[in-house]
Amino acid sequence: MAIRRKSTKSPPILSHEFVVQNHADIVSCVAMVFLLGLMFEITAKAAIIFVTLQYNVTLPATEQATESASLYYYGIKDLATVFFYMLVAIIIHAIIQEYMLDKINRRMHFSKTKHSKFNESGQLSTFYLFSCIWGIYILVTENYISDPTILWRAYPHNLMTFQVKFFYILQLAYWFHAFPELYFQKTKKEDIPRQLVYIGLYLFHIAGAYLLNLNHLGLVLLVLHYFVEFLFHISRLFYFSDEKYQKGFSLWAVLFVFGRLLTLILSVLTVGFGLARAENQKLDFSTGNFNVLAVRIAVLASICITQAFMMWKFINFQLRRWREHSTFQAPAVKKKPAVAKGRSSRKGTENGVNGTVTSNGADSPRNRKEKSS
Repeated sequence: MAIRRKSTKSPPILSHEFVVQNHADIVSCVAMVFLLGLMFEITAKAAIIFVTLQYNVTLPATEQATESASLYYYGIKDLATVFFYMLVAIIIHAIIQEYMLDKINRRMHFSKTKHSKFNESGQLSTFYLFSCIWGIYILVTENYISDPTILWRAYPHNLMTFQVKFFYILQLAYWFHAFPELYFQKTKKEDIPRQLVYIGLYLFHIAGAYLLNLNHLGLVLLVLHYFVEFLFHISRLFYFSDEKYQKGFSLWAVLFVFGRLLTLILSVLTVGFGLARAENQKLDFSTGNFNVLAVRIAVLASICITQAFMMWKFINFQLRRWREHSTFQAPAVKKKPAVAKGRSSRKGTENGVNGTVTSNGADSPRNRKEKSS
């Protein structure tokens, strides 16, 4: 009689989806603590710093504005608000991953490399689309498009409307949430330096525009940049579903160069000409005026260096694709004369016209026998 032995196998390793969802549950519990704090009078004063925007000022009604306006400026308490919405971004990230991207990945059966790139493009394309729509809405409602001089006129722009400040808070929160996501998504070690570079560049420029009261210029440049990046990532998603899809990348390449040029033009026009001709050019921390020569040079230098770096990466990417495409086509060209010389005229006629090899000739019995050997 056979005796059944207890299984000595180790317990199954938790799946990646379960680990990510477990972290999302913990983060959601922490976020709920702040929301529940609003319900009690003792903790409401502390919880409200994390949930709502701080530093609001009510301007009285004037002849031009018939109603009073509530505007905002920035301060140290904004770090608490950024932290709370960073938790919200982690939760939304997990929801998109579980209910959208993971389901598509199971159907498509991607490789590990395509799996990670598909998740990256899926998350970023969703964020870029949301930011573009919201940013364009702000540009229209705030009359940025109808009056481009608003980019430098009446600087410093230390007072912001609710939607402008909330836009910047969410931008900072999203890119700060990208740091813990490197751990949650189990990012490969070789991919971490690349992601740290572009996350750091986003935070540096967004925080710089926010702290230097260049929020008008920063908003326009962000919408322009996000639109180009959205086109790239959505094209990559279509490419993963069908590798024959290349039209999106061609359009992205044109708009990428155009976006870099337009970014430089708007930056030079705003910082180099508009702010340089302003009357008040004294450094004043109390009013938020940073319109001095050193700051203007630093702003233009950072923008130009970043655009040059992006163009350098773009050119290397296009050259690499061109080399891969040329090496892929090179063997097929070299095989043509060898096949034509080694066969009779009758076989050459069957395999192609004037000695050229067709797909039928490439799959002839002789070739298949050579491959099997």
